[in-house]
Amino acid sequence: MYPDLSYFLNDVLGTPVDNWASIFKTFGLFLGLTFIFAFYVVRSELRRRHREGLIPALKVKVAASSPLKEGFFNGLLGFVVGYKVPAIYTNFEAFKEDPAPIIFSMEGHMLLGIAAFVLFAFYAYFMGINRPPVKGGEIGINPADKTGDIIIIAAISGVLGSRLFSILENLDAFWEDPIGQLISGSGLTIYGGLLLATFCVYQYIKRLGIPPRQMMDTAALAVAGGYGVGRMGCQFSGDGDWGIVNEAAKPDWFFLPDWVWAYDYPRNVADFYQRGIKMKDCVGRFCTHLDPPVFPTPIYEIAIAAVLFFFLWSFRRKIKTPGFIFFLYLTLSSFARFWVESIRVNPRYDYFGLGWSQAQWISVILCLVGIIGMVILKRGGGDGPRKTGIPDYTIPDLSDPAPAGTTASV
Repeated sequence: MYPDLSYFLNDVLGTPVDNWASIFKTFGLFLGLTFIFAFYVVRSELRRRHREGLIPALKVKVAASSPLKEGFFNGLLGFVVGYKVPAIYTNFEAFKEDPAPIIFSMEGHMLLGIAAFVLFAFYAYFMGINRPPVKGGEIGINPADKTGDIIIIAAISGVLGSRLFSILENLDAFWEDPIGQLISGSGLTIYGGLLLATFCVYQYIKRLGIPPRQMMDTAALAVAGGYGVGRMGCQFSGDGDWGIVNEAAKPDWFFLPDWVWAYDYPRNVADFYQRGIKMKDCVGRFCTHLDPPVFPTPIYEIAIAAVLFFFLWSFRRKIKTPGFIFFLYLTLSSFARFWVESIRVNPRYDYFGLGWSQAQWISVILCLVGIIGMVILKRGGGDGPRKTGIPDYTIPDLSDPAPAGTTASV
């Protein structure tokens, strides 16, 4: 379908394929949209939960302004830009095909990197000395103000965890090309990302002072919808996350289009790098398709994620026990993933004679964790922290030893 933006523009505007727009890979674009979606869901929920008194204002330390430090770190950013842009320009054809090897290589222009470092550093330094100085201390902020930091931590740890779990599923390919597998943008495993991101975000919000169970419920909503957005990238790019061969005739009761029953993934990125049957009269670098067609499992997961997100979103105010939404999401999503995995192409592990995939084994474990978690919360979890008496956007200035009850509006 659309391995990169140039193929989409070709369908819409008739522009040539494999042009400059090919640097924007479809899977990467949808991955970015996933985190944008998660950002707005998390920020909206943190604001609501703070407004309703479920999450108190956060006590954070503010460092005193330092123009020299700002200049130095801004200079480092400038060095990276100045060093890598010439390498990208001189290897643009290779960069269009696969940006990662160019970006993560040692190739670059040292003199331009140093010049950019000086330019960026001096600009940030002079901007800093001309601003009113900021004194260090502790202040109170709305929990939603930390959404950006939470999403960045989740994004980095999530992608890293997804890649590591994908490597564990395909160790033969990793030993053949370790560097290529490490920096590849394809082949991300959701459970690996979910587990590592959960651990890293938990450590961060615990240090901030956000009640973990409130954050768990908030994160469940973001992951439920974000997963569907990410799977759109799998479907449109054809990255190999499809199902097994489906040569069965479409049953009479199946009212959806044929491509929802069986799809051949034309111009898919997985077949470009691995295998494929050449398409007739095809123009461009991506000219393979699957024959016979397969179950388009990303479509099923997109639909499941949408239903699950709207279900949880509709009941998020009615469920009063903190953490219950998270465990409910864990149970339902794991059950759905187990079913989808039964028709997906993935390595199987014959433990106890069951022949399940890695994702199915993890699904069973997480489903049991979800059920046990819900039972424990309903029996004795209680309602958790309730009203704190702090209205939305009325944050106490914790650095000011004002009399009790005094607040500073932000």
